[in-house]
Amino acid sequence: TGKEVNYQSIGSGGGIAQIKAGTVAFGASDKPLKPEELAQAGLIQFPTAIAGEDLVYNLAGIKPGQLILSGPLVADIYMGKVTKWNDPAIAKLNPGLKLPAMNITVVHRSDGSGTTFTFANYLSKVSPEWKSKVGADTSLSWPTGVGGKGNEGVSSYVQRIPGSIGYVEYAYILENHMSYARMINSAGKVVSPSLQGFQAAAANVDFTKAHDFYVILTDQPGADSWPISGCTWQILRKNAPKATNEEVTKFFQWGFEHGQDMARSIAFGPLPPSTVTAIEAYWKKNLGI
Repeated sequence: TGKEVNYQSIGSGGGIAQIKAGTVAFGASDKPLKPEELAQAGLIQFPTAIAGEDLVYNLAGIKPGQLILSGPLVADIYMGKVTKWNDPAIAKLNPGLKLPAMNITVVHRSDGSGTTFTFANYLSKVSPEWKSKVGADTSLSWPTGVGGKGNEGVSSYVQRIPGSIGYVEYAYILENHMSYARMINSAGKVVSPSLQGFQAAAANVDFTKAHDFYVILTDQPGADSWPISGCTWQILRKNAPKATNEEVTKFFQWGFEHGQDMARSIAFGPLPPSTVTAIEAYWKKNLGI
């Protein structure tokens, strides 16, 4: 289309702050804003792709997908309650796996992040203690661990620190060939992260019926559902110059029509046609475009 986009991955917290301040044409976030917050700030939001994230680790001799984790166990690791790789709770889920007697180094995001929100929202659903002590937001008061900036920072730390564990978008796992965990989902099945798993989770919700497309995809039912599934939303200002919003929506329109194969190639799931139609109607209603 000839439209140029200067996009920086500064974290969802930064994207939300900058679109609220009007310093960018759009902000992207993996944390959807509640309809009342959007209304208060004069914003709209719409989803662009279904995604997921997973735990990555640096353990010599343990291959990608060999380690199995559960949500409550991950919550205990991130609360600093499970501190050794050969802890009985990890060993119980991984019989036959030679787990080292080494300390676990927890890696988390240091910046405001929708990836953190999705991860913490999932842990809040499966661990009452996590929900009451830590909660879910783009920025958290972490009980333990070291912070990396962006998915890039977390990936880099995990690759450099033996015995570490971190959470990143699945696209980064593919890109960096990282060791990833399999997870036990809400149906009690052991699943691997995959585009099919993210889409199975998304099949439980109807974006078209959600006010301002506000949906959360974590811990969805279904044998194939990936438990830490999410979505990417774009946020626009209603009072931005109409020409600016037209440029932005044309860019995303191109993505919906021509960019789906690109999205699939890095395991981002396309939205159903009915959702795209609903987004176009939403633009017309809220932006007059």
